[in-house]
Amino acid sequence: MKVVLLSPPNLSFLPNNRRSLLHHRKCRFHEKIISCSSCIPPKPSLRRRDLMLLGLSSSLPLLLFPSSGSHAEEELKMATMVDEINAYAYMYALELPSQNMVFKWVESRKPERYSSAAPLSPDARLRIVSERVDIIDNLIISVSIGPPNFQFIKSKDKSTWTAKDVADSVLSDRSALRVSSSQRMAESSVLNVQSSEIDDEPYWYYEYLVRRSPTKTIQESNLYRHNVASTVERDGYLYTLNASTLSKQWDKMGPILEKTVASFRLVPSTENYVPPYKDPWRFW
Repeated sequence: MKVVLLSPPNLSFLPNNRRSLLHHRKCRFHEKIISCSSCIPPKPSLRRRDLMLLGLSSSLPLLLFPSSGSHAEEELKMATMVDEINAYAYMYALELPSQNMVFKWVESRKPERYSSAAPLSPDARLRIVSERVDIIDNLIISVSIGPPNFQFIKSKDKSTWTAKDVADSVLSDRSALRVSSSQRMAESSVLNVQSSEIDDEPYWYYEYLVRRSPTKTIQESNLYRHNVASTVERDGYLYTLNASTLSKQWDKMGPILEKTVASFRLVPSTENYVPPYKDPWRFW
């Protein structure tokens, strides 16, 4: 199979402040984002062959390019994952050559339709539709879908939503404990929020800590999971990519996970796209 490499997207829409949530340097290889009109034709349907030609197959490696944060001058090799069932894409790290680091990802949950996906809470509003983990480096990248929580989002007009409202909505539905939405939110501490408009769609970004113990074997009271996430709305549902690692690893892994979150995009649907509202009774 012929592999076509695609230069990584422009991340210049993100703020330059290194202390902000996503501090990315403008990519010198490409001037468009991953779902721009020059990369993905604005058609109602996109064939798998088109995705292959665009370098958006789930296992195709991308070109090396400078990373941000503590790895600003280092090279990071990334691949692109495309979920045609739910019509989104994102990039994830494969190698950091300068550190002799090779990520060992395992696809713990293959992409599946919303109706059959694993719920994150007893009410099954928010569900994980795909997930990959690196057990060695304690990294998790997951994509979840769920309806807005109108306890926090008061209007159906998404142009009026703030990043804090969206973060509160998503985090209130993330806990697996049988507790109220406010108690679920108390488990998380939001550090930073912001928003950006991409291809006329608002994307909301937020960074937060989860206070619950990340592992049973490590009992340090100050060891949390450090998360960064991006959320976008489609068909009345919130699509969220969440990436996390242990708090003590954030300085090293944070900039790499931020790059993954910044690459998250909705993509044109194919004949394989299944809207979250379709056949809610179907679990296969």
